[in-house]
Amino acid sequence: MTTWQGWQRFATTDPPAPPQPDDPPRSTEERLAYHSVFVTIRTPAISQLATQVRTLMILGRHQQTTARPSLIVTGPAAAGKTTALLNVGRTCHLAHIRKNPPPPGSAHAAAPVAYVLVPPGATAKSLITEFARYLGIPVATRMTQTQITDAVCHSYTQAGVQLVLIDEIHRLNPRTTTGAQAADLLKDLTERLAATFVYAGINLPDTPLFSGTRGAQLAGRATLITCGPLPARHGTRQPFRDVITDIENALDLHHHKPGTLPRHAPYLHQRTAGRIGSLTRLIRQTAITAIHDGTERITKTTLDAVQLDHLAEQHNRPTRSR
Repeated sequence: MTTWQGWQRFATTDPPAPPQPDDPPRSTEERLAYHSVFVTIRTPAISQLATQVRTLMILGRHQQTTARPSLIVTGPAAAGKTTALLNVGRTCHLAHIRKNPPPPGSAHAAAPVAYVLVPPGATAKSLITEFARYLGIPVATRMTQTQITDAVCHSYTQAGVQLVLIDEIHRLNPRTTTGAQAADLLKDLTERLAATFVYAGINLPDTPLFSGTRGAQLAGRATLITCGPLPARHGTRQPFRDVITDIENALDLHHHKPGTLPRHAPYLHQRTAGRIGSLTRLIRQTAITAIHDGTERITKTTLDAVQLDHLAEQHNRPTRSR
């Protein structure tokens, strides 16, 4: 998805849909593929991000003199940050092409959304090269960073990019010379491109990105959205149980008993520490196992048998007393 062709394919391909009562039964292979990809569960973070992006895009639409306001999505690993980012990007893409269909016979569709991954050990030149690669802008070895940046700004403007999603932003370290130059490049792009920027990364307030002069500039322009673990309770609501219910309703298992997973919400919250990524992976893996072994149901016993990701396993490891 870090090229325009890949992103367009992702954004315009219908996401997996839960089984409907009147649908013909899916084959075993179809159901295995479905649980492998699965549906996107709308978490509070996704809803908040969608609202903020829509508002800031309107706010910055006619802003000319200063950088447009941006968003920062942060949180621990496996909290659903990238899922939220991609979901909002797809929504923006589809909304744009609905309102602005390409003219008949047009060979080039508009590119309303760009998705860029910050490369490990990013320098300003390697980062701007990733921006260029997304739209297929030719980059010769002899080109300077300034030349690539000019080409990117021209092409992104011509393509009508309105939303720029930058993932793995925690890989930037403004305390180093190369990291500081890369951070300055992003600031330059926000001032030269008529687009809303959304950054995502792990525990960003605890990183150098928010310290010093450069950090203050970023923090002063960006709204922070925390994509953290879901609490078991929030006032009278039970957001974690609600998400589990949505996941269970999307399962495609022949003999699963509705209500089983919400009943085990305390156990699932303890095992996953409320991380949406760990939760969905656990349930999807258990569903695939249930299809393979023919039981076609998820129980606490079958959940226990699935090993979680390393992060969740570390959380559940008993503390050794001295």
